[in-house]
Amino acid sequence: MRTNLLLLLATSASALAWNTFTVPHTQGQDDTPTLNTAFASGNISSNATILFKKGVTYNIFTPIKFPVLTNVEVRIEGNLTYPEDIPTIQADLLHSSQSFPGAWFTFSGGTNVTLRGSTDPRWGWVDAHGQAVMVDANEQVNRPHGWAFSKIKGGVIRDMKLWKPIGWNFATSGSSNIHAFNNKIVAVSRFSAGGTNMLFENNHIQNGDDCLTVGSGAKNIHFRNSFCEGGHGLSIGSLGKGGSVADVQDVLIENVVMKNSLYGARFKSWTGGNGLARNVTWKNIFFTNVLFPIYVTQNYWDQGVGPRPNSTSTNNTHIQDFLFQNFVGTIEDKAGFVEGSCVSDPCWYAVPGATGKEVAILDLYPGTATNVVTKDIFGATDTGAQVRVMCNSTTVTNDVGFRCWNGPFIRTRAGL
Repeated sequence: MRTNLLLLLATSASALAWNTFTVPHTQGQDDTPTLNTAFASGNISSNATILFKKGVTYNIFTPIKFPVLTNVEVRIEGNLTYPEDIPTIQADLLHSSQSFPGAWFTFSGGTNVTLRGSTDPRWGWVDAHGQAVMVDANEQVNRPHGWAFSKIKGGVIRDMKLWKPIGWNFATSGSSNIHAFNNKIVAVSRFSAGGTNMLFENNHIQNGDDCLTVGSGAKNIHFRNSFCEGGHGLSIGSLGKGGSVADVQDVLIENVVMKNSLYGARFKSWTGGNGLARNVTWKNIFFTNVLFPIYVTQNYWDQGVGPRPNSTSTNNTHIQDFLFQNFVGTIEDKAGFVEGSCVSDPCWYAVPGATGKEVAILDLYPGTATNVVTKDIFGATDTGAQVRVMCNSTTVTNDVGFRCWNGPFIRTRAGL
């Protein structure tokens, strides 16, 4: 009996043994194929650490697709680099898949998965050389996203440092119970929150697109205690493209500093969209030099390819129980302001009739918005001019916290 028990304990211990795989590196060569060989062995898909070791700069010259993982930590202690030229990136993407695979690092799914960087300021960086692709060449074709942390049940993204990614940063579509914290992004990129039960906190993001974008299907998303600079705001959407049905519920965005950004809090749904975004709160947002601190539109379109569509559709993505609370800061209203992604004249973000002094713009359709409220809004323009709002009183029935008109900002009872 004792022998059988010892054998059982030894077998269990062996089954639970933790394996650490240090990714090999060959100077000047692509390190992805060796990692793929290790994946094929099946030895590092469970109860393992996949280590990119400190002191090594790894060449990730072709995309990595992780297998389904269980109890695995991917630890980035060394530096990782993409190819440095656009043609190589595009060729690798097309070669790796008949269609654009989306991300340079793709997780296929799994349970209890950790993506962990380093707190060493010199190591643990992932360099995508995005300046050459996004800014210098303004390349729009086959731009890889960063990390698709997809279909993960119970996961952590922590201490990651991304240097100038090419496209979207961390996408969490189809995942649940995710905690992302202490990440640093110096980029033209964003956090893309999809899935359910996710906490993003203590993140530092410098970018040229949405700091956070919450897509359809997202539920119970919490983004807090973070810093965003130079981007397009804390965004819900865009939702309902091509008439699709959107579903976003229970989002809390709080305690965020916004600096030199185009938008602060932003909601955008496409003209003709469907579905519902419900119970969304932006709270304790501190902004400096932000052009549109609060911006809500149900008439989003691709302004880079043409004018606002003449839609007769009665369909629109409905919004319900939106709260914007405790916004404090300055509105960028200096003449000649130009945002870096502007490629048209008028610029793609131009709002007809706006003066550039609006602390809030509510661009809504009648019968589509319920209980949209702004409260404790304290904004001042950089020039000292009077703060204004844009709002059509025929589109809302509740007190939105200010006089709903195109005119000066006058706080009402709900806004106190």
